[in-house]
Amino acid sequence: MQPLVDALASWRSFYELLGEASATMTGLLFVAASVGSGAFSGTRRAAQRMFLSASVVNLGGILAVSLIFMVPLQSQILFGSLITAGGLFGLAYYAVTWRDTVRDGLIKRIDLEDRTWYAVLPIGGYLLETACGIALALQHALGWPALAVTTGLLLLIAIHNAWDITIWSITRRRE
Repeated sequence: MQPLVDALASWRSFYELLGEASATMTGLLFVAASVGSGAFSGTRRAAQRMFLSASVVNLGGILAVSLIFMVPLQSQILFGSLITAGGLFGLAYYAVTWRDTVRDGLIKRIDLEDRTWYAVLPIGGYLLETACGIALALQHALGWPALAVTTGLLLLIAIHNAWDITIWSITRRRE
């Protein structure tokens, strides 16, 4: 296993780009939310949490991983623990979101495609992130590329969802 400083250095450019992309997408999502502000009202809290807020949480989680990479940590155990904590936070967020979605009856109105993109895939991503954090804390070399794949997939999911929200908001507003 290579020293932590060397492992971080070899992935630094990747995580800089990933962080920049997630920060940019977060800003664009705020613009999309402003454009479609009439589509999400205060009475649709579960929908806001499931669609808009979850996308911000996903992008924020990717940004957090990127920022953790930039911190000059000396311990791979601490590094892996921070990544694990991020994955667990994402899972906790989705547990609350799912509870609200079921409680508010929204689950009955969400089609399979939206359940897949807004719930199943992000939950899978956060499970993988948690596993990557554990692997890194245990100093398994495969944790590094697995985390890169996981965060890349979470970014693709977030991009899809942000675009989907934008299109939905624009078309909903015209109705």
